[in-house]
Amino acid sequence: MAYQENYRESIGAAAEPLPRVRTITPRDLVDALKQGLDDFVAMPTHALFIGLIYPIAGLAIGLAVSGLNLLWLFYPLATGFALVGPVAAVGLYELSRRREQGLDTSWGHAFDLLQADSFRSIAALGLVLLALFAIWIAVAQTIYWAYFGYAAPESIDGFARQVLDTEAGHRMILIGNAVGFLFALIAFVISVVAFPLLIDRRIGAAAAAATSIKAVLHNPLTMALWGLIVAVALLLGSLPFFVGLAVVVPVLGHATWHLYRKVVVPDLAPREVQPAAPQAERYAADFPSVLFTGWRKRP
Repeated sequence: MAYQENYRESIGAAAEPLPRVRTITPRDLVDALKQGLDDFVAMPTHALFIGLIYPIAGLAIGLAVSGLNLLWLFYPLATGFALVGPVAAVGLYELSRRREQGLDTSWGHAFDLLQADSFRSIAALGLVLLALFAIWIAVAQTIYWAYFGYAAPESIDGFARQVLDTEAGHRMILIGNAVGFLFALIAFVISVVAFPLLIDRRIGAAAAAATSIKAVLHNPLTMALWGLIVAVALLLGSLPFFVGLAVVVPVLGHATWHLYRKVVVPDLAPREVQPAAPQAERYAADFPSVLFTGWRKRP
C-alpha cells in the first residue's frame, strides 16, 4: 500500500505544470551580475573557498595531461570542465539564497544541501552533466585520432605546429569547436536555472531541467547573451593558469541565482529548511575513525 501511495504521489507530482517563466532583458542580466558581485563582496572568504576548486582542478588537469603525454586533451578538458560548472556552484546558490533571506552565510552552510530533500535530484542532474562531460572528452579524443592517428605528439612545440600550421589541424580546430559548442549548448539549456530551482523549490530533476529549457525558449536572445557572457568570463578567468576563476566563478554563481529569481516565478512550494544538526565534540584522538563513525554528539 505504501508503495502504491508513493507511486501515485510521484505521478501526481509529474503531472503538475511547470513553474511559469518571465520575459527578461539584457538589463536584467546586468542587474544579476551586479547582485552577484555584491554577494561576492559580502561573502568573499566563503566564495573564494568554493571558487578555488576551479583553479586547483584546472592546474591538476594541466599537470595530469602533460605528465601523461595527452596534450591533445588539455583544451577539451579545460573547456569541457565548464560543462559541470553548475554542479560546482550549487554551494554558491545556497549562500545567495541564505543571504537573501537574512540567514547565516558562513561557508559551512554551502554544504547544507548534502542533507536536503532535494539532494538526490541535484545529484541526478549533476550526473547528467558529468555524463555529457565524459562523452565530450571521448568525442574530442576521437576527433584528434581521426586527423592525426594514434601516435602521441613528441613535444609541446611539435604538437602546437601540428595543430596550428597544418590543414588537418585547422580542420580539427573547426570541427572540435563546433562539436564542443553543441555539448556546451545542451548543458547550458538544461541547467541554466535548474540547480537554483532545485535548491529553492520542491521539484524533481526532470521538471527542473524542463523548466530551464522553457526559460531559454521563452528568452532565446537574452539567454544566448547570458551564455556568451559566461563563456567570455570563464575564458578571461582562465588566464593565466586558471587563477582568475577564483573570482569569476563565485561572481557568476551568485549572479546565476539572481538570474533565476528574475526568470522563474515561484509557483511551487519552497524547499523545507532542514533543522540544524546538533554540534559534536571533536578530538584529535578520534581521527581517522570519525571519518567512518561520525562525531560524538553532545549530551
